Amino acid sequence: MSDETPEIMWAGKYITAKRQGKWEYVSRSRGIRAAVILAVDESESVPHVILVEQYRMALGKACLELPAGLVGDDDSGEDEDSAQTAIRELEEETGYLATTMHDLGEFYSSPGMVSESFTLFRAEGLTRVHDGGGLEDENIIVHRVPVQGVSDYVAQCRAQGIAIDVKLLLLLGGGMLSA
Repeated sequence: MSDETPEIMWAGKYITAKRQGKWEYVSRSRGIRAAVILAVDESESVPHVILVEQYRMALGKACLELPAGLVGDDDSGEDEDSAQTAIRELEEETGYLATTMHDLGEFYSSPGMVSESFTLFRAEGLTRVHDGGGLEDENIIVHRVPVQGVSDYVAQCRAQGIAIDVKLLLLLGGGMLSA
């Protein structure tokens, strides 16, 4: 463990590149955090998980993901409530409104390179209120996938060249769908 203060190599609006000793890593700027949403629509006899597909510049291709959004990236600032962000982002991206968000904990997606954490929420009380798609520049495609068919669906997307977000591993064997 290093007692050195990190050197800021570069800082942008959303990310900051840092160096501490021999280690280089990226963190979110301005205390921004992320909220990720596990949303299962149980309104029919067969439950469906709500996924999103979005082009990701860093990958140069579309990526299949859980709905998510940044906490504190807009006018609400760093003090924005993560659960409220999750409710807002789920509706923006997917068109589903949740009555509540159940906090499943804080996670780190790539701790060797990125200090960012995200809070995972399970959406409850879903109602479809519009088609979703995100903000005008996001072009999000909403996928409603039968829970029992997630593994096959992910394999189909991968075969089509769509990137798969690591957080989808929880659907493939993490047991959180029954939590």
